Amino acid sequence: MRGKKNKPDILQKLSAYLESAGRPFSYSQLLQQLQIKKDANRQAKVAAAVDALVKEGQLALMPDGRYKPRIKGVEITGVIDITGSGFAFVESDQSDVDIFIPPHAVNHALHGDTVKVFVRQTPRRPEGDVVEIVKRARTEFAGVLKKTKYGATVTPDSRHMHVDIAIPSEHVGSARDGQKVLVAITGWPASARQPVGKIVDILGKPGENNAEMHAILAEYGLPYKFDPAVESAAAQVQDGIKEELPKRRDFRKVTTLTIDPKDAKDFDDALSLRQLRGGHVEVGVHIADVTHYVRPDSEIDKEAVRRATSVYLVDRTVPMLPERLSNGLCSLRPKEEKLCFSAVFELDKEANVVAQWFGKTVIKSNHRFNYEEVQDIIDGGEDDFSKEILTLHRLAQCLRAARFENGSVGFERAEARFDIDKNGKPLGVYFLEDTPSHQLVEEFMLLANRSVAELVGKPKAKAKAKPKTFVYRIHENPNEQKLYSLSHVAQQLGYKVDFGKGAAISHKLNALLSEVRGSKAQNILETLALRCMAKARYSTSNVGHYGLAFGYYTHFTSPIRRYPDMMVHRLLEHYLENGKSVKADDYEALCKHSSGMEGQAADAERASIKYKMAEYMQDKVGMEYSGTISGVTDRGVYVEINENKIEGMVLLRSLKKDFFFFDEDNYRVVGRRTGKTYTLGDAVRIRVGNVNMEKKQLDYLMLEDTDAEAEEDWRVAGAKRRQKKKSNRRMQKKS
Repeated sequence: MRGKKNKPDILQKLSAYLESAGRPFSYSQLLQQLQIKKDANRQAKVAAAVDALVKEGQLALMPDGRYKPRIKGVEITGVIDITGSGFAFVESDQSDVDIFIPPHAVNHALHGDTVKVFVRQTPRRPEGDVVEIVKRARTEFAGVLKKTKYGATVTPDSRHMHVDIAIPSEHVGSARDGQKVLVAITGWPASARQPVGKIVDILGKPGENNAEMHAILAEYGLPYKFDPAVESAAAQVQDGIKEELPKRRDFRKVTTLTIDPKDAKDFDDALSLRQLRGGHVEVGVHIADVTHYVRPDSEIDKEAVRRATSVYLVDRTVPMLPERLSNGLCSLRPKEEKLCFSAVFELDKEANVVAQWFGKTVIKSNHRFNYEEVQDIIDGGEDDFSKEILTLHRLAQCLRAARFENGSVGFERAEARFDIDKNGKPLGVYFLEDTPSHQLVEEFMLLANRSVAELVGKPKAKAKAKPKTFVYRIHENPNEQKLYSLSHVAQQLGYKVDFGKGAAISHKLNALLSEVRGSKAQNILETLALRCMAKARYSTSNVGHYGLAFGYYTHFTSPIRRYPDMMVHRLLEHYLENGKSVKADDYEALCKHSSGMEGQAADAERASIKYKMAEYMQDKVGMEYSGTISGVTDRGVYVEINENKIEGMVLLRSLKKDFFFFDEDNYRVVGRRTGKTYTLGDAVRIRVGNVNMEKKQLDYLMLEDTDAEAEEDWRVAGAKRRQKKKSNRRMQKKS
């Protein structure tokens, strides 16, 4: 350290200790190391020296009151990912690799927080300590309340939350022991092992449908009710259609239809159709004019920004907008006059766009169809609107064929959904498939989205002006390493594919997916192909949409349920009125926020599906099924039951006939003694072994491996592990 020879004795000893210290330390530990615990005068000198080194920047005071020497390291800022075991990793733009954070160095950070980390290079990898919490990702958690004589504790449901939350008596309220509650963290004293919080809502009994669904929303930081101020603001919004009629293009006398799922409550798009001369047709894509009712910076708009998206759980929709708007004023209900923002296309017989128009309209839907009714017409059924439906179907198939010819990638994985009773209990499983009725709507929505993006973003001939700020839906190129892994597995399964580079990749991918359709390799190769794809997101910087093979693409068609669509509507209206380009920074921040909220909503939806899958399988413990290995990890193999697509794990430790190890390169586990393999895509028979509702987990047993004795050993071992965890938690609470 600088000027060590001129420092007083205490400072020299302190400096020497700091140079050898590799971990954070407390003030009492420092005094013990310097052997001056009982000398008050020397303690005062140490305190002064420590303060001086903090001011010089050679020591960092951490959130828990300990000190960290800043020796041979750097500080970076990033987002922390905390595991259930307590250790963590920090991902940062300032580092090419994630930074490992040991449990003792997490320092009151919570999963998802933005943190400042002091990083040092160890022989194995970069390792760091959290020295500052820059921004909390969330402060509210759902969990089960346990009363104590001092108040209560809440054990959060989140697997990323590694500590319980202490609740003082005065903040328990009317919550009862064992109830599922929502708790807000109010502080975390430097010397405390647990954060402190207060109960803000009582969700209900564990296992009750509403309590569990609300808990899932809370786990992902998603709201489950509107603030009264937002509801009040929505109640005051008027339809204003009479005043708007003279300003808009009138489609009320043009045949207009909505096509949605049979259980849909909000209808944000409609299609109109009329015949033109020369065999051409006019198709109008009419989208609810949400931004006419929701003004920027209003109470409703601020709440829409915060939510960014509607959330679709197994048994409910949590809307982005209050019901008066989402299911009322903005919903394109039949026989009602509605305000829209429309994209209108003149198409020839091959669905080529001859002319287009964008602007504000008023419509009056003639009829509301669901997908099943439309499919019945396509399959030959009769209806008053058969001619319109069949014309739209033919044009949609032309658009679809052109899209795939241009390189669009097609996945056809059936999604499992549940029939549920009025209490939310799952009664059966069914599958959503990509039928021509779905494709009819999808292709015209894609046409509108692409055309709006091209109108604003595509450079005009000979134009030298910079592109205008706009919100795009982008999708980067697939991961080359993952494509290589896909081709490797495909070749092992007997399919020859060499992706190479460029536009040919999508055509080769489509060819592979088409070739494996209906084979036992379909599940594994479709899964791996999906993993090759980047995540689509929102951005003001356009790079095109790889999966759709569109150079320009946006989201214009669902402003009732997506905030980016509202941004697109406002920008399009502004530019249609010859407005100048707006500043990109604010819109880019909203794009990033919307992409993040979309991810959280998708995670919540998956969690609700996993919960209902576990609930559906509760009374099926001991039953046997045929399945397919859908995933392989170092802990075990995932098996998806063929008849209902419900996935569970066969733990490697439950395979009693051999010791199996994970062969990551070949997506399989291998028996060390027998050479027996379980590979991604293998057909297997399983028995349902255990259902853990708390963790939303299903444990399966491999039927060919287990027998009654081995199964009992597995059950006993599981019971011992659970008992050990309970004992450890009790010991932690006592300490």
